[in-house]
Amino acid sequence: MTPATAAIAVAIMAAITIASRFTPFLIFRGGDGKETPAWVVYLGKVFPYAIMAMLVVYCLRTVTFTAPADWVPALVASLATVALYAWRRNTLLAILGGTALNMLLIQAVF
Repeated sequence: MTPATAAIAVAIMAAITIASRFTPFLIFRGGDGKETPAWVVYLGKVFPYAIMAMLVVYCLRTVTFTAPADWVPALVASLATVALYAWRRNTLLAILGGTALNMLLIQAVF
């Protein structure tokens, strides 16, 4: 891929990303007196939990229970992630802390 085609590809991806971010605000503007549809409000409440559940399943899909080295790091890191989130209510801290602990356990302990 030449630098020009790479720049065009990045520009197209950026335009699509920006359009996907701004479209809901254009469709559901608040200044015209109409309320946001109930189904959109419902999805706004449910999607974050559904997405987190899908990420947990995706991250733990390859865990096997044949040896402790296969499942202990994932279990300890998952519990640490939950504990960090419960303690600070900071998603980024919880994800980074759990990931760092998982990598530490995999690389240094097991």
